[in-house]
Amino acid sequence: MSYRDVASQQVLTWACVAIGARMPVAMAPLALVFLVRERPGGYSLGAALAAAYVIGEILGAPVLGMRLKPDRARPHLAAGLAAGAAGFAGLGLLPTAHPVILAAFAFLAGAGPSAAPGGLRTLLTSLVPARAATQALSFESMLTFGVWALSPAAVTGLALGVAPWLPPLLEAALMASSVAGLWLLPAGWAADAREDEEGTSRLRVLTRAWPVYVTGAASLSLLALAELVLPALLEQRGIGVGWSGPLLTVMSVTSAVGAFLYGLRSWPGRLRTRSLVLMCGMSAALILLALIPAAPGVAAALAVAGLLQSGAMLTRNLSLREALPPGALAAGYSVMYAAVGAGYAATGSLAGALLDVVAPSTAILAGVALTLVLTAIGWWGERRAEARAGGSAGDADTAVALGAAAGAERPPVRGGGDPERRL
Repeated sequence: MSYRDVASQQVLTWACVAIGARMPVAMAPLALVFLVRERPGGYSLGAALAAAYVIGEILGAPVLGMRLKPDRARPHLAAGLAAGAAGFAGLGLLPTAHPVILAAFAFLAGAGPSAAPGGLRTLLTSLVPARAATQALSFESMLTFGVWALSPAAVTGLALGVAPWLPPLLEAALMASSVAGLWLLPAGWAADAREDEEGTSRLRVLTRAWPVYVTGAASLSLLALAELVLPALLEQRGIGVGWSGPLLTVMSVTSAVGAFLYGLRSWPGRLRTRSLVLMCGMSAALILLALIPAAPGVAAALAVAGLLQSGAMLTRNLSLREALPPGALAAGYSVMYAAVGAGYAATGSLAGALLDVVAPSTAILAGVALTLVLTAIGWWGERRAEARAGGSAGDADTAVALGAAAGAERPPVRGGGDPERRL
């Protein structure tokens, strides 16, 4: 088990497609703010456009993700990415349009490609041997954190150095290039008959994995605290607000390092236990962030939080692979995408509301408390689901044993049929 299993021409092609699909997503919120900041009430309008974009992602991901068909995913992904490219192009070509029109373009840019992260992740794991799934997901995390580290600088440089409408046009071009790149990859991935086991609908199958979604939302809640409250915290500590960017870059870099380290070896313990430990470690780092007064301590706390964050996200993705049949994975990843987006938005809203009445450090501590509650609920749900699965397996083993004993006393049913198969 090593990263050599991931090194292939197809994975390199996948990486190029993924960069084209994900860099626009990373650039979007800041690009929307710069697009309209010089208009009257520009910053408020920019925040509203960013909200429309995020709402599009949250609503679109589960709806479009559930429509993905494993054996013909390419046309669905291409249509969504093309819609996203059209949304970004509209924003770049009509920057002075009415705010309602801009909000519609932002919603389309968010909703259209919202199933692509889940589809591309599933496609990546189908390109590598099953034993290398952890390394593939680690590689994906490194790529994602690298994109998120570069995007703010790219948006700022283009918007301030050239023109504010240029970043949306670049986003449109990148997303359009990812559409073309899909035809260099397989059309889909293998499904599994277990997806329709016992006649269960896809929605019911996805609902069974709810504890993983809850913990996934909790993991990004901590990221929301770090990103959204950090400027106010630095001001409270008497540190220049301009340090926010470099400090968040440090967090992104250590997250990429953490993803690489996670894929180097096998780790002890069950996935839900690993996730709990990593989330508690991340929470402790955020608590230190709220309490340490000096800039070096703040940087160290963010670095540790980033290092642990990537591991927490990877355990969630691996847990989802265990909880869902292969044919439902892309839809499951899309639901996870919506859940973590909702967690980010909820924690950010809570922190923003608290900043009006309490100090930034107190807002961070309140957010950490909420995150720990979500983590505990997710851990309890996974443990309960595991206990149920163990009980079902025990009942099945008992039934097999009894059937074997009965078979020794009388001849088998003619034709080998099972009269209770309908159960």
